[in-house]
Amino acid sequence: MRISKEAEERRNEILDKAEILFFTKGYVRTTVNDILQEIGIAKGTFYYYFKSKEEVMDAVVTRIIDAGVDAAKIIAADPKLSVHEKLLRIIMAQKPDSEGKGRMIEQFHQGENALIHQKSLAETILKLTPVLTEVIEQGIEESLFHCPYPKETMEFLLVASQFLFDEGIFKWQPEEIILKIQSFIYIMETTLGAEKGSFSYVTQMFE
Repeated sequence: MRISKEAEERRNEILDKAEILFFTKGYVRTTVNDILQEIGIAKGTFYYYFKSKEEVMDAVVTRIIDAGVDAAKIIAADPKLSVHEKLLRIIMAQKPDSEGKGRMIEQFHQGENALIHQKSLAETILKLTPVLTEVIEQGIEESLFHCPYPKETMEFLLVASQFLFDEGIFKWQPEEIILKIQSFIYIMETTLGAEKGSFSYVTQMFE
């Protein structure tokens, strides 16, 4: 006998089970029936919450990204933190905070999960840009940065960091990574009009 559950709880249960299947079996090989069998619900119940497997994937990725963005918003709004403290903490908040999340992100790099990977990169850039722009604008007001296009600059920097340093796309040698990190810091400081050496902490992002 099925137990009736609140709508949000049932929706999250579907997402929880689908997330596990996507990252263990692969998004392409996972079917709606797999999700139904895992949870023990009727097809009609599934389609009440989601129109397709693709919509479930969008919701799974969005939930993962939103957790990092929500943490970034809290950090950005903290009046006790300096601009550079905010930037460092926001960067670190995007890193896996658990072994399980780390394994899930590793699955992004599997060829069969390329759709999830692409979705995660785009969502991260779109949702994190406004938060980081707010911090950069604070830095401009405090004369730490001198940049006429804070939002657009952050978009370019995010795209570069999300794409160029993605181990699932590029297989850089250790010495190449070191040079690219140094170059990235130089580009950040130059495009934001920041003092030389002020972004040296960005290396922690790649540890």
